[in-house]
Amino acid sequence: MTVDQPQTTAPVRVDQRRWIVLIVGIVATILFAVLRLFVALGGHDPLPGDVWWHTLMVATETDAGIFIAWIPATVGGTIGMIVIGIVLVSAFALRRRYWDAANMAAAIIIVVAIGAPMAAIIARARPTDSLAEKVATSFPSGHTAVATTVFLTLALILRRWWIWVSGVVWVGLMMWSRTYLHAHWLSDVVAGLLEGIAVGCLVWCAVEAIRDRRALRKREAPPAGD
Repeated sequence: MTVDQPQTTAPVRVDQRRWIVLIVGIVATILFAVLRLFVALGGHDPLPGDVWWHTLMVATETDAGIFIAWIPATVGGTIGMIVIGIVLVSAFALRRRYWDAANMAAAIIIVVAIGAPMAAIIARARPTDSLAEKVATSFPSGHTAVATTVFLTLALILRRWWIWVSGVVWVGLMMWSRTYLHAHWLSDVVAGLLEGIAVGCLVWCAVEAIRDRRALRKREAPPAGD
């Protein structure tokens, strides 16, 4: 007589980075809320740091600088980010990395869905000498938020050091660009950075948690025919 041995399955390996990423996302969310409170308490007027940075940008303004600043502002604009988003999501899907495609798509959709309505509701005025947009939707910076979300999500998925480095450079350039063109106050781009970090981190954690749960259920499911 033989006794059936209990079926054992290897445990689903949880990415140890998840707790760190989750904490970073929560901290970024709290800091964003605090900055939003400071801006509200100030009547949506520029903060002292905003005035200092804006003065510095005006003092260093040159034709060459403006030309360079328009590059990330254009590439990271609405049309540019839609194209970049479609390319990244399609690239993951073509390689059958459907979870990563879903992660990228969800992160971009959520950061835009949060930031655009919030900017319209807050209606913070841009600097009066703005060389770009004039509409009072300054806080938070959508360009910065989307750029941060895209590169952070990509870095968390692919885990390549050069993506982290290029992402930091690109986001820093975007923040400088938006203030150099006087389209945003310094606190606007910092808010965009925090929003992008929060969305990128929290969406990645959520997608990975769902992914692990589905994998666990699949392993625990009895074989077909039992």
